[in-house]
Amino acid sequence: MYKVSEFSAMTGLSRDTLRYYDEIKLLEPARIDPSNGYRYYDNGSYVLAVLLVKLRSLGFTIQEMVSVMNDESFANLESLLLQKRARIQSQIDGLQAKMKDIDEFLASGRENDS
Repeated sequence: MYKVSEFSAMTGLSRDTLRYYDEIKLLEPARIDPSNGYRYYDNGSYVLAVLLVKLRSLGFTIQEMVSVMNDESFANLESLLLQKRARIQSQIDGLQAKMKDIDEFLASGRENDS
């Protein structure tokens, strides 16, 4: 079992984030000591925390992470990842179009200077 401070250091999740994840039932401690209220996490909690950190780094919202954790099926995670990937590709396409517009605008300005 790991104390909150140890678990925070292991996962990179702040104490506040761990408290919040516990409040919203996203990542609950494995055990809470009834005498002092201290929260303890185990190796299973660690695996879930690593998954949550990865999902956040991929831009998942809290609601999407809750959906993944509640569903627990790879099909749901795969679907969300494919949607996220499609959105990112769309953003890339939009940015590339803007870069092309900038290049064309700069080129037309150079032609007018000649």
